[in-house]
Amino acid sequence: MATPAQWLEGARPRTLPAAVAPVLAGTGVAARLGDLVWWKALLAMVVSLALQVGVNYANDYSDGVRGTDEDRVGPLRLVGSGAASPQSVKVAAFTCFGVAALVGLALAATTSWWLVGVGLLCILAAWFYTGGRKPYGYNALGEVMVFVFFGLVAVTGTTYVQTESFAAAALVPSLYAATGVGALACAILVANNLRDIPTDRVVGKRTLAVVLGDERTRALFVFLVAAAAIALIALSFATTRWALLGLVYAVTAVPAARSVISGTTGRELVPVLQRTGLSELLYALGIFVGLLL
Repeated sequence: MATPAQWLEGARPRTLPAAVAPVLAGTGVAARLGDLVWWKALLAMVVSLALQVGVNYANDYSDGVRGTDEDRVGPLRLVGSGAASPQSVKVAAFTCFGVAALVGLALAATTSWWLVGVGLLCILAAWFYTGGRKPYGYNALGEVMVFVFFGLVAVTGTTYVQTESFAAAALVPSLYAATGVGALACAILVANNLRDIPTDRVVGKRTLAVVLGDERTRALFVFLVAAAAIALIALSFATTRWALLGLVYAVTAVPAARSVISGTTGRELVPVLQRTGLSELLYALGIFVGLLL
């Protein structure tokens, strides 16, 4: 039986900035429009965190039963290491999805019922990342789906539940913010998959990094970090120059990019994951504070 510390590590806390960041950015846009609703922002945060932890456990389960995690270089995997049974990890994943669904229902009931459909798509995307017979994470689509769901959907959705509007004044800045947040969320996954190229090739896991190869994957990481800056500049023109406070993300993003460019491999890429996650959090926090001013 896994210990509480192992369950916590299996939840992959280093990935949680990818769940917090879109809610901060989307709430910042809502606040800029004078429509900040704190309790809805908090519920959106719970949904996002529950989905992130759920997809982490689901990934642990699916990769574990396939044998993909037997020779992992990164942090502990509950099923792959034998620390927890596959069934218990699967139950943990669906428990998290259940929490996300219940809190999401509360948001839909107080906003618009079509959000139930969006929530269902989010849960399906979380499970089929590595679950099912043809997981899209094994077919080079992981980064695309991360950009869509932890960028576009999460940021614009957070803004919508508070503003209840898709008018240009709300949609345009939320899309700019979503592009930057989504790019950095993708960068986290790119760094993770860059580290795992050798082992993923052996087990037949066809991630985007495996398809692109080492050199082009490193170039993609740098492109995503730079794209976030461009999106932030666009956001500042659409709202206020204070949004440029998000550039604080460069404090950790630049060292991460330097490590990737220098050819860092294996376990030495773990700090890159940490810095990239922190970069996304700083990016969104800068947007949030800047749009409040």
